[in-house]
Amino acid sequence: RRPTSHPRASDRPVAPCSSRTMMSIAARAFRPAAGVAGRRTFAAVAASPQKFSIYRYDPDQMAKPFMQEYTIDLKACGPMMLDALIKIKDEVDPTLTFRRSCREGICGSCAMNINGKNGLACLLYIEPNVAAIEVQPLPHSYVVKDLVPDLTNFYNQYKSIEPWLKRKDTKAAGDTEYFQSKEDRAKLDGMYECILCACCMTSCPSYWWNPEYYLGPAVLLQAYRWIADSRDQFTEERLAWVNDTMKLYRCHGIMNCTACCPKGLDPAKAIVHLKAEVAASYTDAWKHSMTEQIANNKGRESGMMYM
Repeated sequence: RRPTSHPRASDRPVAPCSSRTMMSIAARAFRPAAGVAGRRTFAAVAASPQKFSIYRYDPDQMAKPFMQEYTIDLKACGPMMLDALIKIKDEVDPTLTFRRSCREGICGSCAMNINGKNGLACLLYIEPNVAAIEVQPLPHSYVVKDLVPDLTNFYNQYKSIEPWLKRKDTKAAGDTEYFQSKEDRAKLDGMYECILCACCMTSCPSYWWNPEYYLGPAVLLQAYRWIADSRDQFTEERLAWVNDTMKLYRCHGIMNCTACCPKGLDPAKAIVHLKAEVAASYTDAWKHSMTEQIANNKGRESGMMYM
């Protein structure tokens, strides 16, 4: 047989390759085959769908409230419940209505009931689940639209405690502020941080039963905040006014308020301190003081009728 004129591949001398040549060979090796040009060669990130069942009510339609279900991809959404609601409103259903503002747990606007517990949507993480995440407005409150509760009664009750510093004297000439000791200032910790989101109010069964008369945990917490303030000079008048069967003593220590507070405060503890201070300070002279306080503003006696 005629000998082959070409050496075997293993016998051929190997010429040195430059780094540019090696890169070119590698590029050809990973080039897509014919017919699949332009196809991505890496796996796409798997979608993570999550269902949300959201309370819907439109007063203009005069229809019954209902739960509407939405599905969004958590891979394309922020981690918080408020992120999901904003995504649904921006990309799925612009008619969805809810309150939000700061996104940092400061304003209290986005308070709602999520999977049966009151909280701030901006502070609650989305917890993926096979079942739909249920979102409703704050319980036992009138609904303006969708997830927006009517908090008029709550704000009127807050106004009724006169939440500002009340003095019987005035500052001396040249004084710019009222001073207090560090110890007195420390007494206000755990009370001044309240953001009036109404999570505790609408989780309290006592408030559900008597919302027009019982002041509720948040308002009583704020009432005690001013009673405990050493700079305020109307302590006795404040105590006399709040010493009422309905305003204060509808609290039965159920503790729902403390369990759901998004700021980690303890309204139930403040109410206990308030009751203790009433018991320690009470005198018969309070009857006249209370009558005088009521006469000054009769509408102050009910959040529904504040003038």
